[in-house]
Amino acid sequence: MPDQFERDRDIAQMTDRISKERRSWVMSRVRGKHTKPERLVRSLLHRLGYRFTVNGPKNKNLPGKPDIVLPARKCVIFVHGCFWHRHQNCRIATTPKSNVAYWQEKFERNVERDRTAQSVLAESGWRVIVIWECELKQLDKVAAHLVSEIPRHSELELPESIEDELLVAETSRSYGKPKSETES
Repeated sequence: MPDQFERDRDIAQMTDRISKERRSWVMSRVRGKHTKPERLVRSLLHRLGYRFTVNGPKNKNLPGKPDIVLPARKCVIFVHGCFWHRHQNCRIATTPKSNVAYWQEKFERNVERDRTAQSVLAESGWRVIVIWECELKQLDKVAAHLVSEIPRHSELELPESIEDELLVAETSRSYGKPKSETES
């Protein structure tokens, strides 16, 4: 007579609609790095003019291994998948129907690990930004959030007022004259 563990295992196997080999293959395709959401955020940051590291030495030494690090701005960005990191009130953050206790424990560990890493980073002076997978459907809002959260450095000291003559690439004297006359 099978014991409780064997019955639970059999039930769990019956609820899966695909074979164990196929499930293994599917799960092997789930990526942990360079996911589509991460690539979207990196592309957006780059278009906004920010420069960052992805696999730099700072990324590996920081708690939680942030997806994106902006060392000059002392800012880290985590791009979280709503399912794995349990985005509150998100329809993507569902719990599988089989082996619920296992999944609950796994999700709780993920959330606790995220919380700990983020608090350690904040305590050491890093600005922490979390972008959720579902937010990437509205890139304009994500861009506005990033611009408001990430400090901007002004590389150029601009004067309060600039004379209009200094803004043109050529002086009015050089218009319509051959190049040899203007160079002398």
